[in-house]
Amino acid sequence: MTATLSDTLLRDDRRTALIDDLTTVVDQEVSDKHGVSGAVIKTAYAAAKKMRPGLVPGALNRMLDDFVVALDPMYGDYRAAGGAGFGPYLVSRSDEASEALLSVSDGRAQRTSMESLRKVYEKLRPTGRKNVAEALPRLGAVIEQHATAG
Repeated sequence: MTATLSDTLLRDDRRTALIDDLTTVVDQEVSDKHGVSGAVIKTAYAAAKKMRPGLVPGALNRMLDDFVVALDPMYGDYRAAGGAGFGPYLVSRSDEASEALLSVSDGRAQRTSMESLRKVYEKLRPTGRKNVAEALPRLGAVIEQHATAG
């Protein structure tokens, strides 16, 4: 039986490196945003990080288990199909992958005790699917890198 994504990525010996790489993905995705909406995202991201240093890796760590569970079925399908990379595979299922990931962050945003962060999230949520879809190539590459690491 093939190990699930959860079995592989949620091991204590892999978690910290995965969180570090996912934080880099978030930083890169925010940095790549352009135009008016990009400026809004960059400003909100900088403000959130300033209000709470360590916010991004901390949030990723808290949500990692749920993110991995959300991606597990897609990763299993990808492995069974023998695809050419998990990033391109996620892109091919962009709507499903984006919604699976956003359902995790939506739930966390609803339960947060930090009203200011909830408000920022709610302002950015309408463009969430587009932003998550744009991140899928990088996200998939990082997931695959860590899932296949010795």
